Amino acid sequence: MGKLKLELHPALANEYSTRMVVAYKYGSLVITAIGLGWAVVFAAIGWWGVVALDFAIVASGLAIYLLIRRGHFTFGLLAAQAALMMIVIIMGLLLDVPTAEAPRVSHLFLLVVAALGYLNYQREKSRTQLVLIGLCLLAFIVLASAPLESSFVVTMPDVLRSAGTWVNTIMATTILAACIHAMQAEFNRKDKFSRDLMTALWNDEFQLAYQPQVDLSQNTIGAEALLRWNSPKRGAVSPADFIPQAEELGLMVAIGGWVLESGCRTLAEWGKKPCYRHLSLSINVSASQLMHKDFETFVHDTLVKTRADPHRLILELTESVLVADIELVVAKLDALRKLGITIALDDFGTGYSSLSYLRRLPIQQIKIDRSFVQDAVNSPASASLVKNVVLMSRDLGHTVLAEGVETMEQHALLARFGCVEFQGYLYGKPVALAAFEQGIEAEARDEAPERLHRRG
Repeated sequence: MGKLKLELHPALANEYSTRMVVAYKYGSLVITAIGLGWAVVFAAIGWWGVVALDFAIVASGLAIYLLIRRGHFTFGLLAAQAALMMIVIIMGLLLDVPTAEAPRVSHLFLLVVAALGYLNYQREKSRTQLVLIGLCLLAFIVLASAPLESSFVVTMPDVLRSAGTWVNTIMATTILAACIHAMQAEFNRKDKFSRDLMTALWNDEFQLAYQPQVDLSQNTIGAEALLRWNSPKRGAVSPADFIPQAEELGLMVAIGGWVLESGCRTLAEWGKKPCYRHLSLSINVSASQLMHKDFETFVHDTLVKTRADPHRLILELTESVLVADIELVVAKLDALRKLGITIALDDFGTGYSSLSYLRRLPIQQIKIDRSFVQDAVNSPASASLVKNVVLMSRDLGHTVLAEGVETMEQHALLARFGCVEFQGYLYGKPVALAAFEQGIEAEARDEAPERLHRRG
């Protein structure tokens, strides 16, 4: 979906991640302060074993802070949650055993860790995160329901236990309230974002940018349509931000329909003018869009309505479609092929493709992922892989287009391997339709004197 495979993936670039990074940074410093405070108290008493445990809390808090600051957000959070869970369990078993004077309260921090884990799970779905959340809740239930006496229990003065009970309860409740506030803020943000996306669709805030696709001689043979959103409220929104949100909110079918219809209208206009008539147009299709029950009918109706030439239309699919019902995918692609449309497999080599899939799928073009293209010049292994993909694709009767070409050295190497179609910044960046068409007209003017010279 124009484009589901994104050119820019700025780490933690969106509003949600930025806010959460700040929250976790401050949270880690709070954890450090709590551990340091109790370390001072127990050091004054001379309980050095307990001080060592408090310093483990301090170390965990600092480790979280440093990992997040250096960009290791996901690993930092998972490691921190595991460490804090173990520390809280040890405290509950050795330092915070319930007595007639004071109940156990350290297990309340397990709810805090579980809440932090849930926030992180909303940011990035992970089985590891779900396991940690489950373990925290299980440990909370056990510590809340059983005394779990041990011969290694550290007996504290009643005054210290009573004060510690109040302090830990207040801290745990405060942090848990902050987590709930962060959850509510995130839910509100997503709800507002979804409303803004719907408004963008109805108010024509989406636009298409066109990136040239060229042949061996670097003559433009087509373009790929890339989706852009210029919001009056938010400004230019990166596809890395809004496309995943649109997928999650179930809006990609509607947005994808707009992209397809807009692209077909452009393709129909190109067919009316001699200098554009040779151009093809590639449009990305998401897995959810392809698997919609009425997709083939919608494509057919769009072609009829816009009068676009289906033989100049290329629908690009990412390898994620291969995790769906393969028989259904093949049937859908066969129906599209009968309309005269070319089917391309995008990002080849990064996902689920195999020879058996390539033989079964009715595709005509393979797009080699930019990561292999850009490594091919410096890596013999990547170069060999690209060469074999080109040879294999030609044996199967597929054309090959190399993405992400940025240097003439890459172009020459790919041409030597047998690649005949290319796309990348070397030939042009994504631009508005008017700018793209101006480039085609300039290219036609440059070619006219050469044709006259050859005739003479």
